[in-house]
Amino acid sequence: MQAGATLVLLARLARGRTRRPPVEPLLADEPTTPVSVLVATLNEGHRIAPLLTGVSAQRAPVREILVIDSNSTDGTRGLVEAAAAQDPRIRLLTDPPLPRGWIGKAWALQFGAQQAAGPWLLGLDADTAPRPGLAAAVVAAAEREGYDAVSFSPRFADQTALERWIQPAILATLVYRFGPAGDDTPPDRVMANGQCFLIKRDVLLQHGGYETVKASFAEDVSMARHLARRGARVGFLDGSRLYDVRSYESAGQMWREWGRSVDLKDATTPARQAADVAFLVLAQGLPVPLLLAAAAGVAMATPVLAVNGTLLALRLLVTVALAGSYAARGLPFWMSAAADPIAVVRVLMSSLRRPKQWRTRAYES
Repeated sequence: MQAGATLVLLARLARGRTRRPPVEPLLADEPTTPVSVLVATLNEGHRIAPLLTGVSAQRAPVREILVIDSNSTDGTRGLVEAAAAQDPRIRLLTDPPLPRGWIGKAWALQFGAQQAAGPWLLGLDADTAPRPGLAAAVVAAAEREGYDAVSFSPRFADQTALERWIQPAILATLVYRFGPAGDDTPPDRVMANGQCFLIKRDVLLQHGGYETVKASFAEDVSMARHLARRGARVGFLDGSRLYDVRSYESAGQMWREWGRSVDLKDATTPARQAADVAFLVLAQGLPVPLLLAAAAGVAMATPVLAVNGTLLALRLLVTVALAGSYAARGLPFWMSAAADPIAVVRVLMSSLRRPKQWRTRAYES
């Protein structure tokens, strides 16, 4: 079974040979299609400052920056209002009360899309730190490649040593399941990242807006797959040179918050979900424990050692491929394969339970 999983993994990783290079910031003030930036917020006062600084530094094509706040009580609104006094493109909006059956972020983005004027909508999360030239670069990449929607992976910054050990292992579970981003990815395996998500406004509204993914805790991937199934051209590119992200304040918060959605069950059929978890156990969860057991003197058949040695070598190659997505690495990052069994257990735990809380909001089961 592990040998079969190895062949599947090799086929998925082989697509990385044609992976596009990271998208570079574009600083030229050349005329281009206007963009409306959408930022959904709820009690983000402790981390929204870099986002506000970063979006204000964007030149063309950003014409408006809509911050859709869900009645924050922690000072978020005051920070946005202060930024708006310095940049007239920034507007603070308050979304209507959350309807039954909606997850908060999807509702805020739906409201923002209805208020926006630009033909392109650029969703940015409150924990991102955009670099100058991000907006122009993502629009240029989308128009060059002919995408209707495209999202961009980040560079992770300001992580603790424990995060730099566990988080790359959890990130690797996504690479193992879906492979590197590419245009030949089937619609039901398309990946996306809502931290930096660009979409044509008319395409979004034509296909039902965020109401089609209203109950998803992974609204970004659910939306990307929804559009891809309906014939839209959807992309996923390396944005590690466009923005940094500090999603979580500690390894514990990362374990709780990201772990609730990293299974992607909201965008995956139950049968495929079960197959994905089984594949992760075979290809990523078992090699380190089995090889450690062999090193401790437990008898292992030669084929078992060969297969698991191959799987560990592939995992180390994935670590090298992920290095550019981390501002700081060090020994914890390079040893992250040792955390693979923990990461697979987290995906399994998340697959078996439906979240009841996200950030500061509680939801009905």
